[in-house]
Amino acid sequence: MYDYLIVGAGLYGAVFAQKAHEAHKKTLVIDKRPHIAGNAYTEETNGIHVHKYGAHIFHTDSDEVWSFLNRFSRFNRFTNCPIANYYGRLYPLPFNMHTFYQLWGVTDPAKAREMIEKQRAEAGITRARNLEEQAIALIGNDLYRILVKGYTEKQWGRPCRELPASILARLPVRLVFDNNYFDSLYQGIPVGGYTQMVANMLEGIEVQLSTDYLKERDFFRKISKKIIYTGPIDEYFRYACGPLEYRSVRFEEEMLDIPNYQGNAVVNYTDPDTPWTRIIEHKWFDYRGQPGTIISKEYSREWAPGSEPFYPVNNARNSALYQKYKALAKGEPDIVFGGRLGEYLYCDMDTVIRRSLALCRSEGLLPA
Repeated sequence: MYDYLIVGAGLYGAVFAQKAHEAHKKTLVIDKRPHIAGNAYTEETNGIHVHKYGAHIFHTDSDEVWSFLNRFSRFNRFTNCPIANYYGRLYPLPFNMHTFYQLWGVTDPAKAREMIEKQRAEAGITRARNLEEQAIALIGNDLYRILVKGYTEKQWGRPCRELPASILARLPVRLVFDNNYFDSLYQGIPVGGYTQMVANMLEGIEVQLSTDYLKERDFFRKISKKIIYTGPIDEYFRYACGPLEYRSVRFEEEMLDIPNYQGNAVVNYTDPDTPWTRIIEHKWFDYRGQPGTIISKEYSREWAPGSEPFYPVNNARNSALYQKYKALAKGEPDIVFGGRLGEYLYCDMDTVIRRSLALCRSEGLLPA
């Protein structure tokens, strides 16, 4: 009999499993995929740690989260400085004085602010009802049209007017010459890759891969006192209220016999005509003199059964639908639904870890 069955070997499940194991609880982790680490999974090819489910750049302001992870891996000093490609013209991201110089030729922060304020005033938006209005109210029409609209509509498969304004909560704007995308105190990539870091967390814990909980739920419920479920909450309830919507991503990976393809880890393609959303060159996440290079082109698409659900579409319809599933979850007293799929969240890795640690506290595995 296991004290805890953790369904999903991603970050949420692995963090909880480690703390449960440390508290001498009998723990089993299962995952329907043939690997651990969830979407943070990295695979080494020719000395390059390839982010198989897209770029994962860790950043946090939490001393607790940073100290916890550094028990299982050292981190390098990678700084995320993505580039936007709009019909062949390059703009630094996030929006900063380098961007405004490329766009308007201004070098004076006061002049850049004046340009943004002028466009915001011309738009006359007093209450943003959707992502398009929120973007124009924040940054004006030029930045929205060139650097937000095309990329966002490709990523989400919907017009910006149909997307919630809350998506832009992750959009930094700075009037300084600073290309660092994140303001976080701590930032980097685990040395040796995310898979090794998660493997270190799960050391000494029983793990079964290629195991689908939903196909054997009766068996697993009999052998477990409590279940931490990190899969899609709507699938757990057999889509009783209807399916929640997700975006998925298709990757085209290429191994190239050249030392440098694009000179940067991440290049976003913000025009509407380029079919991919971005190109990742993996070696720059952890450069150690590797002679060749590996790139991945990312194509956003609507989720369908058999594909991986990446991003919850947190519009009004899906948010209301999730509340119905959350109500159903209250009728499962011995099951906790957690993680980005269990809680239908669009969030960063540090948020996932903080939420898992919070669950550990509520379960008495950590001091309150």
